Amino acid sequence: MNISNPSSSLLPLVVDLDGTLIKTDLLLETANQFITRHPFCLTSLLIWLVQGKSHLKAQLAENCSIDVTSLPYNLNLISWLSGQHQLGRKLILATASHKHLAEAVATHLGFFDEVLGTTGELNLKAGKKRDLLVSKYGEQGFEYIGNDAADFQVWRAANAALVVSSSSTFIKRVSAIGNLAKTFPSERPAFLGPLIKALRPHQWLKNLLIFVPLLAAQHFGNLVSDIQAIIAFGIFGLTASSVYLLNDLVDVTDDRHHHRKKNRPFAAGNLSLITGWLVWPLLLGISFGLTWFLLPPAFLAVLATYFTLTVAYSLRLKKTAIIDVLTLASLYTLRIIAGAAAISVPLSFWLLTFSMFIFLSLAFIKRFSELQSARQANLDGPLRGRGYEHQDLELVSTMGVGSGYLAVLVLALYIQDNRTSELYHAPHFIWLACPILLFWISRVWLITHRGQMHDDPIIFAIKDRMSWLVGLCFLGAFALAKII
Repeated sequence: MNISNPSSSLLPLVVDLDGTLIKTDLLLETANQFITRHPFCLTSLLIWLVQGKSHLKAQLAENCSIDVTSLPYNLNLISWLSGQHQLGRKLILATASHKHLAEAVATHLGFFDEVLGTTGELNLKAGKKRDLLVSKYGEQGFEYIGNDAADFQVWRAANAALVVSSSSTFIKRVSAIGNLAKTFPSERPAFLGPLIKALRPHQWLKNLLIFVPLLAAQHFGNLVSDIQAIIAFGIFGLTASSVYLLNDLVDVTDDRHHHRKKNRPFAAGNLSLITGWLVWPLLLGISFGLTWFLLPPAFLAVLATYFTLTVAYSLRLKKTAIIDVLTLASLYTLRIIAGAAAISVPLSFWLLTFSMFIFLSLAFIKRFSELQSARQANLDGPLRGRGYEHQDLELVSTMGVGSGYLAVLVLALYIQDNRTSELYHAPHFIWLACPILLFWISRVWLITHRGQMHDDPIIFAIKDRMSWLVGLCFLGAFALAKII
């Protein structure tokens, strides 16, 4: 039940920041930024924390820079507060986040009259916040809007309680205080949906590459090999989801400046950063544990290499031109190597070479799409978070198309290998796969140049009917070579 007290309508309105004005927490934002930028300085965090939470916040605020313009704000609340400001009401931002960060938020929004925040000596939360507000405005001399259990002490001292929450249970608890005046639904969705989205289960389709050595070595139908390949697929999926979480934590600031990636759960504030830091190591531990008990040691080595290379890519390599696309191509190729390790078959020179060139071409498509989007948006300077300039667009295209055509050349040379005639009754039918692949590579690059390509070409291929048809025809050529 909401109540309205006309006599209090002009009382100062005190607004909480973390979880109320924004959908994230600035302590977590600064800690996340510090860890991802200085992964070898974790002991500094522990030392600061031992000296007190206020000291920790002060040090993080000093060592990190938060782009307050791109934070995930609760837009409905901001619109209402702007209206209150226009009515002449005094608005105070009072937060447990460091005052320096809070002042930057207040400056950006432009409607706060005063900012109260944590300093090096005072952690402005719960009882400390209540005491400060009562000393400034008196008992019942202000209204307060918050969002979590730490705000109850403040609400009890306020003339009216305003709440940002979609939990009926939580709202009832606040209502029991007796001064609930207004509620705002939380703009953060339920926990499970954003978590599943962050895990990106649709990206597991990339791990179907693990089955390529099973098909290439013609071990399909062997029950042991089939089961091992399926287990490897599941384990790689868990590892990949772990990596996606870590990558999104590292990229959260850059993602907020991207037209599509800004909707990712961490960037949009729909999933807490602390959730990511708890879940990704858990998934990684499960995947390595299952590998230890169920698959050959060689697979464990490949899995460890994949994870290490992916972390290196997320933290550093993706910011270096050319190295980034070579790394992406290597990560795809590692899936094929993992598939061979899982079923203990030797790696094919031709398969590895082919996969490296074809995936290098797809990696260049990713970069070309990002550069093209930046150019269309008239964004100046280097591509954010990448090592490319706008003038690199044509060169990236040239290298990408060339890599794709080299993959076709490798496939043609494979047909002449003596080993091929041992595996296939009529290897000359594989020649049919060459024009099919030439058509697909040329088509995807044509679509990319027209600006119609998804920034992940694998996702494009999964959704594209023509790519499915091309894939079936490609496999059909190998099937003819085998059975005829």
